[in-house]
Amino acid sequence: MSIVKINVLTVPAEQREVLEQRFASRAGAVEGSDGFEWFELLRPLEGTDQYLVYTRWRSEEDFQKWMSGSMKAAHQGTAGGEGGERPKPAASGSTLWSFEVVQQAAPK
Repeated sequence: MSIVKINVLTVPAEQREVLEQRFASRAGAVEGSDGFEWFELLRPLEGTDQYLVYTRWRSEEDFQKWMSGSMKAAHQGTAGGEGGERPKPAASGSTLWSFEVVQQAAPK
């Protein structure tokens, strides 16, 4: 079965819009990756400043290939910054959680 990666991003209130705009501008960047199955950006509603970036992959190997390939290249770019500098990160912290899917259900 698939694996799930959840990147927990701590995002100050004043950076929420910036983070969401950055994810919107990268739409389509991961969808063509081999083994990619799903993406969701989850905005907190109450009690936390942590966004969840949910991705699902066919295998750990597929995720690692994406991490060392197109994701790494995208995060090393200089787009959007003044004088060739990278823009300031919108998140002040990041933690990656990993899960293996052992059961799943879909609407009938």
